[in-house]
Formats: sequence, C-alpha cells, structure tokens
Amino acid sequence: MELPTDVLLVTANVGSLFDNVGEIECDWLRELFTTVHTYKPRFIAMHFQEVGGKDYSVNMAHAESFFGEIQYSSEMKDFDRACVYVDSHFKAEDNFTALGSMYFIHKSVKNVQQYDFSSRDFKSVSGHNKYMGSLDGVTTMEKEKFPKNFWTDIKWSRKGYMRTRWIIHNQGLDLVNVHLFHDASNLIACNSSPSVYSTNRQKALRYVIKRITDRIYSPMPFFLFGDFNFRLDTQSLVQNLSTSAEVQTVKKDSSNEVEKIIYEEKDNDHKVLLHIETKLFAYLHQAVFRENNGKELLKYDKEIEAFHDVIREEEILFPPSYPYSEDNTKPTQYMNTRCPSWCDRILMSHSARDVMLRGEEENNIVYNTLGPNVCMGDHKPVFLFFALKHNVH
Repeated sequence: MELPTDVLLVTANVGSLFDNVGEIECDWLRELFTTVHTYKPRFIAMHFQEVGGKDYSVNMAHAESFFGEIQYSSEMKDFDRACVYVDSHFKAEDNFTALGSMYFIHKSVKNVQQYDFSSRDFKSVSGHNKYMGSLDGVTTMEKEKFPKNFWTDIKWSRKGYMRTRWIIHNQGLDLVNVHLFHDASNLIACNSSPSVYSTNRQKALRYVIKRITDRIYSPMPFFLFGDFNFRLDTQSLVQNLSTSAEVQTVKKDSSNEVEKIIYEEKDNDHKVLLHIETKLFAYLHQAVFRENNGKELLKYDKEIEAFHDVIREEEILFPPSYPYSEDNTKPTQYMNTRCPSWCDRILMSHSARDVMLRGEEENNIVYNTLGPNVCMGDHKPVFLFFALKHNVH
C-alpha cells in the first residue's frame, strides 16, 4: 500500500522583495529553503502575489532572476519536475494580475498528472516547464483579472486569481492563487461593520468560488491560498481598544471630510492611545497584536465567516501576517500603516479538508508563518504542511 504524499503549500505577497531588490531576498529564500528542508515535502505549491512590486514596470525585470533562484537552487535538486507560471506582462492592463505560481514534484513521486484546460484531460508532467509573460495560450492553467466593472468606486488594480488542477496518486485537487482587494483607507474602514472593503472582498471571493465550482469542469476538492487582504472588523476593534479614551476628530478645512481621528487616554497625561488617518494606524500598545499570537483579536477576524458553508481553515496559531516592518532590524514589529491582520491565508473546501490525513501526532498538520523572526517584507509568508491521502478508486 502506498504511503500518503507529504504536501507543502506556501502563499507569499512578494511586493516588498521587488520594491527593495536585494535587501530582503537572501534571508527570505533561506527561510523558504529551511522550511522545505525541515518538512521534506514530496509536492510543493507556492503562490505569489504582487510580483514586480508597486513599481512593476521597473522591477519586473527581476522576476526571471527571483523565480530562477528558487527553481534551480541546490535545495530543490531532488524535485525533478517543476511547473512555473508568472503573469509578468504588465502592459496588457486588461489581463495583468501580477500572480506567480510554482509547483515542484519530488523524484520519489511517480503518479502525478496535470490538467489541460483546453483538451480537458490530464497529462503526465515531465521536466521543467516555465511560462513567463502574458500566459496567453498556456493551457495548463487558467487565470482571470477581476472585471473592470465589478465596482465603479474602486480603482481597478492587479487583482484576480490563477488556477491549476492536479491528480496526485489518484487524488484530484484544484490549487488556486488568489489576490483580493485591500483597504484603501483606514478612516473609511472604521465607518461601518462590516466595512465597504470587506463587502467588496466577499463579493470577489464568491465570484472566484463560483468560477472554480461552476461545472464547466468537473468540481474537485480545492485549496485557495493567497493574499485575501482579510482585515479585522476595524470599527468593532477600535471601539474596544478605546473604551476609556477621549475622541478628537480632525476635519479638513476645505471640506467636511475627516482627516484624522485621535483617541487620548483620559488620565496618563492625555497620552495618544490611537491615531488613525487614511494610511496611519498607530496604536500605543502594539504588543497586543503579538501577545499569545494575537489570539484575543481573532474574534474580530470575521470575513471568512460568510463562507463556512463552502470553505474551512486550520486553526490560526500565528500572529497577524501583515503589515510587518521592512526594516531588517525589526523583524517582529508591525508598521503603523494599517491595523495588523491575517491577510495571508490557506483555505480549503470541505472535500479538500477530508483528504488531509489527520493522525495522532500533534505536528501532523502545520499551519504557520515563514520567517517569524526574520524580515520577510511587509507580509509574512504563510504555509500549510500536511499528508495527502491517496484515492484508492
């Protein structure tokens, strides 16, 4: 009887790596390879978002080097098959998602096939297959940028999804790389519960789930992993953090628009407890987001609740994955730009959760961040390690 296949799924928003070329990458790659060495998976799927960073027209030239560093490193030499997809053709504005997906198959794994969405059949995987650019005409993956008319009040950006489909020892899986919309303004995020941004993300995620389960292709167990940009329920959290504070709202002179909200402690010399602006979220006691891995704040992590009918997630036992300092000397400190949140996630359909082997050992399934004590950029990558059951049918 064949043993289960050990699988490692990784999601990483790599915008910081491209915005700071050469500054973080060496440590970042070391942490990635250390994780591979520690868990010794036989199948690896890595999903990247924001390839090229914010200034992608300048920094996209580094993509070939970055993905090559992973694909051809000595640490990956025992993976004799690889499939790499990088949507790097930024001039095709209607289709550009800045998503990248890498898949590695260990030489010990014999029975792996990949789906061709054009011929609608599975084919064996051999050698190294690398696709960079627009990805037009590549039939072993499908990608889509969210439609321009999705929301008229939100700037159209490089957000969307990319899907590949696999059979590993007779077990079929969809692996979907996802990047959803961010919170453009902390002030607007505070206005309602749920926020308008949360509502938009919910609509986008429903769209992705509908697309991958629409029966154009036979539905399969799926893993969705990427930067979902899920945020804490900011309005409820702020109310809780500032129960004994005095509030001062500052408006712009030329309009009635709120420019900043300042919460001061009633005693303690009126020290500023919390200061919120469009791109500022400065809380005096930042340690609360790291204490006990932020467990006390999980009650404000509500965005996935609307999807419990179709999606599950392993228990979160790590601190919020974003927004970490990009300063090498402050690898565990958050920036004061956004409220720390679990943006980077690995979600799964109920049927996918059923094919994960659950044993007596506590470390049978591991859901955690990469490089918790190393500067990895503003997002800590998140990984899931598990043993995939074989389908005997």
